[in-house]
Amino acid sequence: MQLDADFVVVGGGIAGLRALAELTGAGRIVLLTKAGPAESNTGYAQGGIAAALGPDDSPELHLEDTLAAGAGLCDPQAVSVLVHDGPRYVRELIEWGVRFDLTESGEPAFAREGAHSVRRVLHARDATGREIARTLWQRAGAGDGITLLHNALAVELISRDGACAGVRFISADGTPGVVQANRVLLATGGAGRVYRETTNPPIATGDGIAMAYRAGARVSDLEFVQFHPTVLDAPGAPRFLLSEALRGEGARLVNQSGEPFMHQYDPAGDLAARDIVATSIVREQQRTGGRVYLTLAHLSADRVRERFPMIADVCAASGLDVTRDPLPVSPAAHYMCGGVDTDVEGRTSVPGLFAAGEVACTRVHGANRLASNSLLEGLVFGARAGAAMRAPVEIARLPDAVVATPGAAPATSFQRIASADIPDVMWSVGGLLRDREGLRSGLASVELLNASFDSERPPSNVEAARHRFVSLVAALILRAALRREESRGGHRRTDFPERDDVHWRVHLAESARPATET
Repeated sequence: MQLDADFVVVGGGIAGLRALAELTGAGRIVLLTKAGPAESNTGYAQGGIAAALGPDDSPELHLEDTLAAGAGLCDPQAVSVLVHDGPRYVRELIEWGVRFDLTESGEPAFAREGAHSVRRVLHARDATGREIARTLWQRAGAGDGITLLHNALAVELISRDGACAGVRFISADGTPGVVQANRVLLATGGAGRVYRETTNPPIATGDGIAMAYRAGARVSDLEFVQFHPTVLDAPGAPRFLLSEALRGEGARLVNQSGEPFMHQYDPAGDLAARDIVATSIVREQQRTGGRVYLTLAHLSADRVRERFPMIADVCAASGLDVTRDPLPVSPAAHYMCGGVDTDVEGRTSVPGLFAAGEVACTRVHGANRLASNSLLEGLVFGARAGAAMRAPVEIARLPDAVVATPGAAPATSFQRIASADIPDVMWSVGGLLRDREGLRSGLASVELLNASFDSERPPSNVEAARHRFVSLVAALILRAALRREESRGGHRRTDFPERDDVHWRVHLAESARPATET
Protein backbone atom coordinates (compact mmCIF):
# COMPACT_ATOMS: atom_id res chain seq x y z
CA MET A 1 0.00 0.00 0.00
CA GLN A 2 1.33 3.41 -0.93
CA LEU A 3 -0.36 6.71 -0.11
CA ASP A 4 0.49 10.32 -0.82
CA ALA A 5 -0.52 12.99 1.65
CA ASP A 6 0.24 16.52 2.71
CA PHE A 7 0.34 15.63 6.41
CA VAL A 8 0.81 12.47 8.44
CA VAL A 9 -0.17 12.22 12.11
CA VAL A 10 1.11 9.13 13.94
CA GLY A 11 -0.90 8.49 17.09
CA GLY A 12 -4.52 8.81 18.16
CA GLY A 13 -4.21 10.34 21.64
CA ILE A 14 -4.96 13.90 22.68
CA ALA A 15 -1.90 15.43 20.97
CA GLY A 16 -2.47 13.73 17.64
CA LEU A 17 -6.21 14.36 17.60
CA ARG A 18 -5.86 18.02 18.55
CA ALA A 19 -3.27 18.48 15.80
CA LEU A 20 -5.66 16.75 13.41
CA ALA A 21 -8.37 19.29 14.28
CA GLU A 22 -5.91 22.09 13.49
CA LEU A 23 -4.93 20.52 10.16
CA THR A 24 -8.43 19.72 8.92
CA GLY A 25 -9.12 21.59 5.70
CA ALA A 26 -5.45 22.29 4.98
CA GLY A 27 -4.87 19.30 2.69
CA ARG A 28 -4.78 15.51 2.57
CA ILE A 29 -4.20 14.01 6.03
CA VAL A 30 -3.40 10.43 7.01
CA LEU A 31 -3.81 9.44 10.66
CA LEU A 32 -2.04 6.24 11.68
CA THR A 33 -2.92 4.50 14.94
CA LYS A 34 -1.21 1.28 16.00
CA ALA A 35 -4.37 -0.05 17.67
CA GLY A 36 -8.06 0.86 17.69
CA PRO A 37 -9.34 4.41 18.18
CA ALA A 38 -9.98 3.95 21.91
CA GLU A 39 -6.51 2.61 22.74
CA SER A 40 -4.04 5.31 23.78
CA ASN A 41 -2.45 6.63 26.95
CA THR A 42 -5.00 9.45 26.81
CA GLY A 43 -7.83 6.98 27.31
CA TYR A 44 -6.18 5.72 30.51
CA ALA A 45 -5.80 9.19 32.06
CA GLN A 46 -7.99 9.22 35.16
CA GLY A 47 -7.36 12.33 37.22
CA GLY A 48 -8.03 15.24 34.89
CA ILE A 49 -6.56 18.17 33.05
CA ALA A 50 -5.02 21.13 34.87
CA ALA A 51 -5.88 24.67 33.74
CA ALA A 52 -6.01 28.02 35.52
CA LEU A 53 -9.75 28.60 35.20
CA GLY A 54 -10.83 28.88 38.84
CA PRO A 55 -11.60 32.14 40.66
CA ASP A 56 -8.61 31.74 43.00
CA ASP A 57 -6.20 30.69 40.26
CA SER A 58 -4.05 32.31 37.57
CA PRO A 59 -1.60 31.21 34.87
CA GLU A 60 1.19 32.73 36.92
CA LEU A 61 0.32 30.54 39.92
CA HIS A 62 0.09 27.48 37.67
CA LEU A 63 3.50 28.40 36.26
CA GLU A 64 5.02 28.62 39.75
CA ASP A 65 3.66 25.20 40.71
CA THR A 66 4.93 23.62 37.48
CA LEU A 67 8.41 25.09 37.89
CA ALA A 68 8.59 23.93 41.51
CA ALA A 69 7.57 20.36 40.64
CA GLY A 70 10.10 20.25 37.79
CA ALA A 71 13.08 20.40 40.17
CA GLY A 72 14.92 23.21 38.43
CA LEU A 73 14.88 21.89 34.87
CA CYS A 74 11.65 23.25 33.36
CA ASP A 75 12.01 25.67 30.45
CA PRO A 76 10.18 28.80 31.69
CA GLN A 77 9.24 29.83 28.14
CA ALA A 78 7.63 26.47 27.41
CA VAL A 79 5.82 26.47 30.76
CA SER A 80 4.53 29.98 30.09
CA VAL A 81 3.09 28.81 26.77
CA LEU A 82 1.47 25.82 28.50
CA VAL A 83 -0.24 27.71 31.32
CA HIS A 84 -1.30 30.78 29.29
CA ASP A 85 -2.61 28.88 26.25
CA GLY A 86 -4.12 26.09 28.35
CA PRO A 87 -7.31 27.81 29.56
CA ARG A 88 -8.28 28.82 26.00
CA TYR A 89 -7.89 25.30 24.66
CA VAL A 90 -9.73 23.73 27.61
CA ARG A 91 -12.64 26.12 27.08
CA GLU A 92 -12.60 25.03 23.45
CA LEU A 93 -12.93 21.39 24.55
CA ILE A 94 -16.01 22.33 26.55
CA GLU A 95 -17.47 24.12 23.51
CA TRP A 96 -16.83 20.99 21.44
CA GLY A 97 -18.77 18.84 23.90
CA VAL A 98 -16.42 17.51 26.60
CA ARG A 99 -18.53 16.88 29.69
CA PHE A 100 -16.43 17.81 32.70
CA ASP A 101 -17.96 17.38 36.14
CA LEU A 102 -19.83 20.43 37.43
CA THR A 103 -20.83 21.77 40.82
CA GLU A 104 -24.48 22.11 41.82
CA SER A 105 -24.36 25.70 40.54
CA GLY A 106 -23.15 24.56 37.12
CA GLU A 107 -19.52 25.69 37.48
CA PRO A 108 -16.53 23.42 36.81
CA ALA A 109 -15.81 21.13 39.76
CA PHE A 110 -12.08 21.57 40.28
CA ALA A 111 -10.04 18.88 42.03
CA ARG A 112 -6.71 19.27 43.75
CA GLU A 113 -3.72 17.01 43.20
CA GLY A 114 -0.17 16.76 44.47
CA ALA A 115 2.06 19.87 44.31
CA HIS A 116 -0.81 22.10 43.14
CA SER A 117 -1.37 25.11 45.39
CA VAL A 118 -5.08 25.40 44.52
CA ARG A 119 -7.87 23.29 43.06
CA ARG A 120 -7.41 23.54 39.27
CA VAL A 121 -7.95 20.05 37.82
CA LEU A 122 -11.04 19.60 35.67
CA HIS A 123 -12.27 16.02 35.53
CA ALA A 124 -14.96 13.69 34.22
CA ARG A 125 -15.35 11.35 37.21
CA ASP A 126 -12.20 9.20 37.04
CA ALA A 127 -12.19 8.74 33.24
CA THR A 128 -11.24 12.22 32.02
CA GLY A 129 -8.95 11.07 29.23
CA ARG A 130 -11.63 8.80 27.81
CA GLU A 131 -14.15 11.65 27.73
CA ILE A 132 -11.72 14.01 25.96
CA ALA A 133 -10.77 11.31 23.44
CA ARG A 134 -14.46 10.63 22.71
CA THR A 135 -15.04 14.24 21.76
CA LEU A 136 -11.90 14.59 19.67
CA TRP A 137 -12.60 11.35 17.79
CA GLN A 138 -16.07 12.63 16.93
CA ARG A 139 -14.49 15.70 15.36
CA ALA A 140 -11.92 13.58 13.51
CA GLY A 141 -14.67 11.45 11.98
CA ALA A 142 -16.50 14.52 10.73
CA GLY A 143 -13.49 16.12 8.99
CA ASP A 144 -12.93 16.19 5.23
CA GLY A 145 -9.76 14.96 3.56
CA ILE A 146 -8.82 12.61 6.42
CA THR A 147 -7.79 8.99 5.91
CA LEU A 148 -7.88 6.98 9.13
CA LEU A 149 -5.68 3.87 9.27
CA HIS A 150 -6.26 1.92 12.48
CA ASN A 151 -4.13 -1.03 13.58
CA ALA A 152 -1.32 0.32 11.41
CA LEU A 153 2.07 0.35 13.12
CA ALA A 154 4.53 3.02 11.99
CA VAL A 155 7.97 1.37 11.91
CA GLU A 156 10.33 3.85 10.24
CA LEU A 157 10.53 7.46 9.11
CA ILE A 158 11.55 8.10 5.52
CA SER A 159 14.43 10.54 5.09
CA ARG A 160 15.27 12.42 1.92
CA ASP A 161 17.95 15.09 1.59
CA GLY A 162 18.15 15.40 5.38
CA ALA A 163 14.42 16.02 5.79
CA CYS A 164 11.47 13.85 6.77
CA ALA A 165 9.57 12.60 3.72
CA GLY A 166 7.04 10.15 5.15
CA VAL A 167 6.45 7.00 7.17
CA ARG A 168 6.72 3.27 6.59
CA PHE A 169 4.10 1.17 8.38
CA ILE A 170 2.78 -2.36 8.75
CA SER A 171 -0.98 -2.78 8.38
CA ALA A 172 -3.22 -5.02 10.46
CA ASP A 173 -2.83 -7.97 8.07
CA GLY A 174 0.96 -7.67 8.02
CA THR A 175 1.16 -5.86 4.70
CA PRO A 176 3.87 -3.18 4.54
CA GLY A 177 2.84 0.31 3.51
CA VAL A 178 4.22 3.78 2.89
CA VAL A 179 2.75 7.23 3.33
CA GLN A 180 4.74 9.92 1.57
CA ALA A 181 4.44 13.43 3.02
CA ASN A 182 6.88 16.21 3.83
CA ARG A 183 5.26 16.98 7.20
CA VAL A 184 4.99 14.22 9.78
CA LEU A 185 3.82 14.56 13.39
CA LEU A 186 4.82 11.96 15.97
CA ALA A 187 2.18 11.78 18.70
CA THR A 188 2.90 8.21 19.72
CA GLY A 189 2.81 8.59 23.50
CA GLY A 190 5.23 7.16 26.03
CA ALA A 191 7.41 4.15 26.71
CA GLY A 192 6.19 2.66 29.98
CA ARG A 193 6.36 -0.87 28.58
CA VAL A 194 10.13 -0.63 28.64
CA TYR A 195 9.61 -1.44 32.35
CA ARG A 196 8.16 -4.55 33.95
CA GLU A 197 6.00 -2.56 36.38
CA THR A 198 4.01 0.16 34.62
CA THR A 199 0.64 1.86 34.44
CA ASN A 200 0.87 2.11 30.65
CA PRO A 201 -1.10 0.01 28.13
CA PRO A 202 0.74 -2.56 25.94
CA ILE A 203 1.03 -0.08 23.06
CA ALA A 204 3.38 2.25 25.01
CA THR A 205 6.67 0.92 23.64
CA GLY A 206 8.51 4.14 22.78
CA ASP A 207 7.92 3.87 19.02
CA GLY A 208 8.16 7.59 18.26
CA ILE A 209 11.34 8.14 20.27
CA ALA A 210 13.04 5.21 18.55
CA MET A 211 11.95 6.19 15.03
CA ALA A 212 12.92 9.84 15.51
CA TYR A 213 16.33 8.94 16.92
CA ARG A 214 17.05 6.57 14.04
CA ALA A 215 16.09 9.38 11.64
CA GLY A 216 18.68 11.67 13.21
CA ALA A 217 16.45 13.71 15.54
CA ARG A 218 17.80 14.89 18.87
CA VAL A 219 16.33 13.36 22.04
CA SER A 220 16.62 14.87 25.53
CA ASP A 221 15.99 14.27 29.24
CA LEU A 222 15.30 10.55 28.88
CA GLU A 223 16.73 9.80 32.32
CA PHE A 224 13.67 11.47 33.85
CA VAL A 225 11.07 8.72 34.06
CA GLN A 226 8.16 9.50 36.34
CA PHE A 227 7.14 6.61 38.57
CA HIS A 228 3.58 7.05 39.78
CA PRO A 229 3.57 6.41 43.52
CA THR A 230 0.13 4.83 43.98
CA VAL A 231 -0.39 1.85 41.72
CA LEU A 232 -2.56 -1.03 42.93
CA ASP A 233 -0.27 -3.88 43.99
CA ALA A 234 -2.70 -6.63 44.97
CA PRO A 235 -1.59 -10.26 44.61
CA GLY A 236 -2.85 -11.78 41.37
CA ALA A 237 -4.30 -8.49 40.11
CA PRO A 238 -2.99 -6.44 37.18
CA ARG A 239 -1.18 -3.21 38.00
CA PHE A 240 -3.71 -0.39 37.97
CA LEU A 241 -3.26 3.33 38.54
CA LEU A 242 -4.94 4.73 41.63
CA SER A 243 -5.31 8.35 40.61
CA GLU A 244 -3.61 11.16 42.48
CA ALA A 245 -7.08 12.69 42.67
CA LEU A 246 -7.82 10.16 45.44
CA ARG A 247 -5.26 11.89 47.66
CA GLY A 248 -6.56 15.23 46.47
CA GLU A 249 -9.94 14.27 47.93
CA GLY A 250 -8.38 13.19 51.23
CA ALA A 251 -7.04 9.64 50.81
CA ARG A 252 -4.00 8.91 52.99
CA LEU A 253 -0.91 6.80 52.63
CA VAL A 254 -0.30 4.57 55.64
CA ASN A 255 2.26 1.93 56.56
CA GLN A 256 1.57 -1.66 57.61
CA SER A 257 0.65 -0.44 61.11
CA GLY A 258 -1.95 1.93 59.70
CA GLU A 259 0.17 4.99 60.53
CA PRO A 260 0.30 8.00 58.15
CA PHE A 261 3.94 8.66 57.30
CA MET A 262 4.28 11.18 54.45
CA HIS A 263 4.78 14.21 56.71
CA GLN A 264 7.94 12.54 58.00
CA TYR A 265 9.40 12.90 54.50
CA ASP A 266 7.93 16.17 53.17
CA PRO A 267 5.90 19.07 54.65
CA ALA A 268 3.31 18.70 51.87
CA GLY A 269 2.53 15.20 53.09
CA ASP A 270 0.32 13.10 50.84
CA LEU A 271 0.12 15.96 48.33
CA ALA A 272 3.86 16.29 47.74
CA ALA A 273 5.20 16.05 44.18
CA ARG A 274 5.12 12.58 42.63
CA ASP A 275 8.86 11.96 42.71
CA ILE A 276 8.91 12.72 46.43
CA VAL A 277 5.91 10.52 47.23
CA ALA A 278 7.24 7.59 45.19
CA THR A 279 10.65 7.76 46.86
CA SER A 280 9.06 8.15 50.30
CA ILE A 281 6.99 5.00 49.80
CA VAL A 282 10.13 3.01 49.02
CA ARG A 283 11.91 4.46 52.06
CA GLU A 284 8.98 3.63 54.32
CA GLN A 285 8.90 0.07 52.98
CA GLN A 286 12.61 -0.25 53.70
CA ARG A 287 12.22 1.28 57.18
CA THR A 288 9.34 -0.93 58.29
CA GLY A 289 9.96 -4.04 56.23
CA GLY A 290 6.28 -4.01 55.32
CA ARG A 291 3.88 -2.77 52.71
CA VAL A 292 2.30 0.64 52.12
CA TYR A 293 -1.42 1.22 51.67
CA LEU A 294 -3.79 3.90 50.50
CA THR A 295 -6.86 4.32 52.68
CA LEU A 296 -10.15 6.13 52.04
CA ALA A 297 -11.99 4.58 54.99
CA HIS A 298 -12.33 7.96 56.74
CA LEU A 299 -14.12 9.52 53.74
CA SER A 300 -17.79 9.39 52.74
CA ALA A 301 -18.38 6.04 51.04
CA ASP A 302 -21.12 7.44 48.80
CA ARG A 303 -18.93 10.34 47.72
CA VAL A 304 -16.01 8.03 46.93
CA ARG A 305 -18.14 5.73 44.78
CA GLU A 306 -19.72 8.65 42.95
CA ARG A 307 -16.42 10.41 42.27
CA PHE A 308 -14.33 7.32 41.42
CA PRO A 309 -16.64 4.67 39.91
CA MET A 310 -14.03 3.07 37.63
CA ILE A 311 -11.46 2.77 40.41
CA ALA A 312 -14.11 1.31 42.74
CA ASP A 313 -15.04 -1.30 40.12
CA VAL A 314 -11.44 -2.33 39.45
CA CYS A 315 -10.72 -2.67 43.17
CA ALA A 316 -13.90 -4.70 43.62
CA ALA A 317 -12.75 -7.09 40.90
CA SER A 318 -9.64 -7.67 43.03
CA GLY A 319 -11.74 -8.30 46.13
CA LEU A 320 -11.17 -4.87 47.65
CA ASP A 321 -13.76 -2.36 48.84
CA VAL A 322 -12.30 1.04 47.96
CA THR A 323 -14.38 2.72 50.67
CA ARG A 324 -13.25 0.43 53.49
CA ASP A 325 -10.19 -1.71 52.73
CA PRO A 326 -6.57 -0.55 52.78
CA LEU A 327 -5.42 -0.64 49.16
CA PRO A 328 -1.87 -2.03 48.71
CA VAL A 329 0.19 0.31 46.54
CA SER A 330 3.71 0.69 45.20
CA PRO A 331 5.32 2.83 42.47
CA ALA A 332 5.38 1.90 38.78
CA ALA A 333 6.69 3.54 35.60
CA HIS A 334 4.13 6.04 34.43
CA TYR A 335 5.38 8.91 32.24
CA MET A 336 8.38 10.00 30.18
CA CYS A 337 9.38 13.57 31.02
CA GLY A 338 11.91 13.51 28.18
CA GLY A 339 11.59 12.52 24.57
CA VAL A 340 12.13 13.91 21.08
CA ASP A 341 13.54 17.41 21.51
CA THR A 342 11.20 20.10 20.16
CA ASP A 343 10.65 23.83 20.23
CA VAL A 344 7.32 25.24 21.43
CA GLU A 345 5.84 24.74 17.93
CA GLY A 346 6.59 21.01 17.93
CA ARG A 347 9.45 21.27 15.42
CA THR A 348 12.34 18.82 15.86
CA SER A 349 15.95 18.94 14.64
CA VAL A 350 14.87 17.13 11.44
CA PRO A 351 13.08 19.44 8.96
CA GLY A 352 9.50 18.34 8.35
CA LEU A 353 9.37 16.17 11.47
CA PHE A 354 7.22 17.33 14.39
CA ALA A 355 6.45 15.80 17.78
CA ALA A 356 3.84 16.55 20.45
CA GLY A 357 2.53 15.00 23.64
CA GLU A 358 4.42 12.51 25.79
CA VAL A 359 6.75 11.49 22.93
CA ALA A 360 8.11 15.05 22.82
CA CYS A 361 10.49 16.88 25.13
CA THR A 362 9.09 20.39 25.32
CA ARG A 363 10.82 20.76 28.73
CA VAL A 364 7.59 21.85 30.40
CA HIS A 365 8.00 19.01 32.91
CA GLY A 366 11.68 19.37 33.70
CA ALA A 367 12.80 16.50 35.92
CA ASN A 368 9.31 15.68 37.24
CA ARG A 369 5.84 16.32 35.80
CA LEU A 370 3.23 18.21 37.80
CA ALA A 371 0.08 16.11 38.14
CA SER A 372 -2.52 16.54 35.36
CA ASN A 373 -0.22 18.63 33.18
CA SER A 374 0.10 15.71 30.73
CA LEU A 375 -3.28 16.07 29.04
CA LEU A 376 -2.77 19.82 28.98
CA GLU A 377 0.61 19.41 27.29
CA GLY A 378 -0.88 17.18 24.59
CA LEU A 379 -3.74 19.59 24.03
CA VAL A 380 -1.69 22.80 23.84
CA PHE A 381 1.33 21.54 21.95
CA GLY A 382 -0.72 19.28 19.70
CA ALA A 383 -2.63 22.38 18.57
CA ARG A 384 0.57 24.41 18.16
CA ALA A 385 2.26 21.64 16.19
CA GLY A 386 -0.75 21.34 13.90
CA ALA A 387 -0.65 25.07 13.22
CA ALA A 388 3.12 24.96 12.55
CA MET A 389 2.68 22.09 10.10
CA ARG A 390 0.46 24.28 7.94
CA ALA A 391 3.24 26.88 7.64
CA PRO A 392 6.44 26.65 5.55
CA VAL A 393 8.96 24.18 6.97
CA GLU A 394 11.48 25.80 9.31
CA ILE A 395 14.47 24.44 11.18
CA ALA A 396 13.77 24.22 14.90
CA ARG A 397 15.72 26.42 17.29
CA LEU A 398 16.13 23.96 20.12
CA PRO A 399 17.14 25.01 23.64
CA ASP A 400 20.70 24.48 24.81
CA ALA A 401 21.71 21.00 25.90
CA VAL A 402 24.84 18.94 26.52
CA VAL A 403 24.74 16.70 23.45
CA ALA A 404 26.39 13.30 23.23
CA THR A 405 26.78 10.88 20.35
CA PRO A 406 26.51 7.18 21.05
CA GLY A 407 29.71 5.37 21.84
CA ALA A 408 30.67 1.84 22.70
CA ALA A 409 28.95 0.20 25.64
CA PRO A 410 30.96 0.45 28.89
CA ALA A 411 33.29 -2.44 29.59
CA THR A 412 31.71 -4.39 32.42
CA SER A 413 30.29 -7.75 33.27
CA PHE A 414 26.87 -8.36 31.84
CA GLN A 415 24.31 -11.03 31.22
CA ARG A 416 23.25 -11.99 27.73
CA ILE A 417 19.54 -11.19 27.46
CA ALA A 418 16.70 -11.64 25.01
CA SER A 419 14.43 -8.72 24.10
CA ALA A 420 11.69 -10.17 26.30
CA ASP A 421 13.96 -9.69 29.29
CA ILE A 422 14.42 -5.95 28.83
CA PRO A 423 11.50 -4.86 31.09
CA ASP A 424 12.95 -6.98 33.93
CA VAL A 425 16.42 -5.53 33.43
CA MET A 426 15.10 -1.98 33.27
CA TRP A 427 13.03 -2.38 36.41
CA SER A 428 16.03 -3.82 38.23
CA VAL A 429 18.72 -1.31 37.21
CA GLY A 430 16.95 1.66 35.60
CA GLY A 431 13.92 1.95 37.87
CA LEU A 432 13.21 4.22 40.81
CA LEU A 433 16.66 3.77 42.38
CA ARG A 434 19.81 3.56 40.25
CA ASP A 435 23.57 3.26 40.63
CA ARG A 436 26.61 3.14 38.34
CA GLU A 437 27.24 -0.60 38.58
CA GLY A 438 23.67 -1.53 37.75
CA LEU A 439 23.35 1.02 34.96
CA ARG A 440 26.62 -0.08 33.32
CA SER A 441 25.73 -3.75 33.51
CA GLY A 442 22.21 -3.21 32.19
CA LEU A 443 23.43 -0.97 29.39
CA ALA A 444 26.04 -3.50 28.26
CA SER A 445 23.36 -6.19 28.04
CA VAL A 446 20.90 -3.98 26.14
CA GLU A 447 23.57 -2.68 23.75
CA LEU A 448 24.62 -6.23 22.92
CA LEU A 449 21.03 -7.00 22.04
CA ASN A 450 20.74 -3.81 19.96
CA ALA A 451 23.80 -4.84 17.96
CA SER A 452 22.02 -8.04 16.94
CA PHE A 453 19.32 -6.14 15.05
CA ASP A 454 19.78 -5.33 11.38
CA SER A 455 19.84 -1.54 11.62
CA GLU A 456 19.76 -1.04 7.85
CA ARG A 457 16.31 -2.54 7.31
CA PRO A 458 12.92 -1.61 8.73
CA PRO A 459 11.29 -4.29 10.89
CA SER A 460 9.37 -6.83 8.85
CA ASN A 461 6.60 -7.51 11.36
CA VAL A 462 4.95 -6.04 14.44
CA GLU A 463 6.87 -8.14 16.97
CA ALA A 464 10.22 -7.32 15.39
CA ALA A 465 9.34 -3.62 15.53
CA ARG A 466 8.32 -3.83 19.18
CA HIS A 467 11.59 -5.54 20.14
CA ARG A 468 13.67 -2.95 18.28
CA PHE A 469 11.77 0.02 19.74
CA VAL A 470 11.93 -1.24 23.33
CA SER A 471 15.61 -2.17 23.08
CA LEU A 472 16.68 1.17 21.62
CA VAL A 473 14.66 3.28 24.06
CA ALA A 474 15.97 1.22 26.98
CA ALA A 475 19.53 1.95 25.87
CA LEU A 476 18.79 5.68 25.52
CA ILE A 477 17.32 5.83 29.04
CA LEU A 478 20.24 3.94 30.57
CA ARG A 479 22.85 6.04 28.76
CA ALA A 480 21.26 9.26 30.00
CA ALA A 481 20.87 7.90 33.54
CA LEU A 482 24.52 6.83 33.60
CA ARG A 483 25.69 10.29 32.47
CA ARG A 484 23.72 12.25 35.10
CA GLU A 485 25.67 11.89 38.36
CA GLU A 486 23.16 13.41 40.78
CA SER A 487 19.61 12.82 42.03
CA ARG A 488 16.86 15.10 40.73
CA GLY A 489 13.14 14.57 40.11
CA GLY A 490 12.47 11.21 38.48
CA HIS A 491 16.18 10.30 38.38
CA ARG A 492 17.52 8.92 41.69
CA ARG A 493 21.11 7.69 42.02
CA THR A 494 21.98 5.96 45.30
CA ASP A 495 25.66 6.62 44.57
CA PHE A 496 24.96 10.34 43.94
CA PRO A 497 22.03 10.96 46.32
CA GLU A 498 22.11 14.79 46.31
CA ARG A 499 20.85 17.31 43.78
CA ASP A 500 23.79 19.19 42.26
CA ASP A 501 22.79 22.49 40.63
CA VAL A 502 26.41 23.56 40.15
CA HIS A 503 27.27 20.76 37.72
CA TRP A 504 23.99 19.21 36.63
CA ARG A 505 21.41 21.94 36.12
CA VAL A 506 21.66 21.13 32.42
CA HIS A 507 19.72 19.10 29.86
CA LEU A 508 21.35 15.96 28.48
CA ALA A 509 20.66 15.23 24.84
CA GLU A 510 21.75 12.62 22.34
CA SER A 511 21.63 12.41 18.58
CA ALA A 512 22.76 9.88 15.99
CA ARG A 513 23.22 9.81 12.27
CA PRO A 514 20.08 8.63 10.47
CA ALA A 515 20.11 4.90 9.81
CA THR A 516 18.84 5.20 6.23
CA GLU A 517 18.42 7.67 3.42
CA THR A 518 15.63 6.53 1.10
